Amino acid sequence: MKPLIIGDLIIKTPVIQGGMGIGISRENLASAVSNAGGLGVISGINIGYDEEGFNKDPLSTNLKSLKKHIQKAKELSNNKPLGINLMVAMNFYEEHVKTAIESGIDIIISGAGLPIKLPKFIGNSNVKIAPIVSSAKACKLLLKMWDKKYNKTADMIVVEGPKAGGHLGFHKDDLKDIDSIDYDGEFMRILEITKEYGQKYDKEIPVIAAGGISTSSDVKKYINMGAAGVQVGTLFVATEECDANITFKNTYIKCKKEDIKIVKSPVGLPGRAIYNKFLEKLESNKPKIKKCYNCMETCNPSSTPYCISQALINAVNGDIDNALLFCGAEAYKINKIKTVKKVIDELISEI
Repeated sequence: MKPLIIGDLIIKTPVIQGGMGIGISRENLASAVSNAGGLGVISGINIGYDEEGFNKDPLSTNLKSLKKHIQKAKELSNNKPLGINLMVAMNFYEEHVKTAIESGIDIIISGAGLPIKLPKFIGNSNVKIAPIVSSAKACKLLLKMWDKKYNKTADMIVVEGPKAGGHLGFHKDDLKDIDSIDYDGEFMRILEITKEYGQKYDKEIPVIAAGGISTSSDVKKYINMGAAGVQVGTLFVATEECDANITFKNTYIKCKKEDIKIVKSPVGLPGRAIYNKFLEKLESNKPKIKKCYNCMETCNPSSTPYCISQALINAVNGDIDNALLFCGAEAYKINKIKTVKKVIDELISEI
């Protein structure tokens, strides 16, 4: 089994844990994954949701909390490589990027939009940058812009397919028949694009398969296709070390395939979640938004269908009937809580 090499970072086991917010992947989950040989990833969106002062000053509280959780994860993992997932669509994206760098993060993984200005924000730091893309077109456009404007390229590319959880880089109509989306074809085209820019910058750009990866056969398939590793989110929710409330974890264990739906998100992208009382209520009336956390650029409290921050905070806290329960397409296959090490061992058993 080859390690995942990202510049001078060496990840013994080529498994990246997907960043999941709000609060699903903080220091406990991320450090456990890094300790098990993979790359643990903290989610940076509203990371200070449970801190004093969050309701009065979300930005300041989030930045302080971001620093705290990165440093704690580094401590728990004995300074092993650690990533942060930051959504392009979030407000104060630049401030979060700079705080993460100052706090000792090793790699920034960024999606929910194209991170066009990310090379500018990292400046001369040695932190690695990894955009999340869902198509060869998006990948080529972004790398061309980075090359032309900043004379930089990606250190890693995450190719997220239509079976992923949370926000998806596809049109909602396309997701009605996900089998019609040629993920494997896009993946192979992205491999060629990254090879071109890797040669130009004299570096290897690892390409990571993501979205619906749930078995060792999936991992083996994409490694054989040329992937340097895989990114997995959903399987790590139902682990002992996940930072979420046990009630939230149990929704994965109890859900059936038909419970998993494509939903509308205030972020402006479709998302995948478990159908529950919250989504049922949304079909008949819009909930009153009592507090705006100013977390998303695209969100207007007067017209948004619901407050996504509050819905995700309810999820991590276990208030399931009032929560948005993001999950991947394969969540229904999970039948018990495992350890992070067990999940990783099973994923790499065939390689």
